[in-house]
Amino acid sequence: MLYRIISISLLITFFTGCASAAPQGSDGGYKAKRGTQKPYKIDGKWYSPVESSYGFEESGLASWYGRDFHGKKTSNGETYDMYAMTAAHKTLPMNTYVRVVRLDDGRETVVRVNDRGPFVRGRIIDLSYTAAKKLGIDEQGTARVKIFALGDKSGDRLIKRNYDSGSFYIQVGAFTVKENALRLRDQLKREYGAAMISNFYNKGSTFYRVRIGPIKGLDQIKGLLNRVERSIEGSPFIVAD
Repeated sequence: MLYRIISISLLITFFTGCASAAPQGSDGGYKAKRGTQKPYKIDGKWYSPVESSYGFEESGLASWYGRDFHGKKTSNGETYDMYAMTAAHKTLPMNTYVRVVRLDDGRETVVRVNDRGPFVRGRIIDLSYTAAKKLGIDEQGTARVKIFALGDKSGDRLIKRNYDSGSFYIQVGAFTVKENALRLRDQLKREYGAAMISNFYNKGSTFYRVRIGPIKGLDQIKGLLNRVERSIEGSPFIVAD
């Protein structure tokens, strides 16, 4: 039996699946750009922002958030404007520009990531009201989309980032009891061939994060994640080394 991820602290509960208020993590908050790249935990699940976005693609549900969050702080410290072309994503670097394509009718738009979320299973991006309206999902609430990271903007240029190099892991659980982490690691080694424990220190406590890998290449790790999601309890996710 696999162990569930242990909650470290009680954070914000998100009823709409977005993170319009800056989520707090191990450093107490993400007020600076550098802080938004640190691992954080929402509702018992760890998220590890990726260092680069070039080549990143993802399919799933798009949702949107509007007036209830208008004027509040986003995760990178900006003020959320429901009429701007922005979005929330769980792991992409802040200021990544993303092309969002609606799968049923082909409509598309480009948004800039300035927030974290949505924290609802199956949803991959939370759009501003205006972006959702351009895609025609402002009334129905959600739609299946595919997103493509374009890069970061510097002046008038988009700077593409390399997402193909380096090692990737799938994080399956995090424990405060080392023996529990060791048992899960050994089980994952038997099932997937490679697993390890990464220690994480927070306010005097040690957390043992259990990960499958390392795996070279984004396509390979995505395929493995699909397999892992079908076979275990919990919410595994990809971590870039």
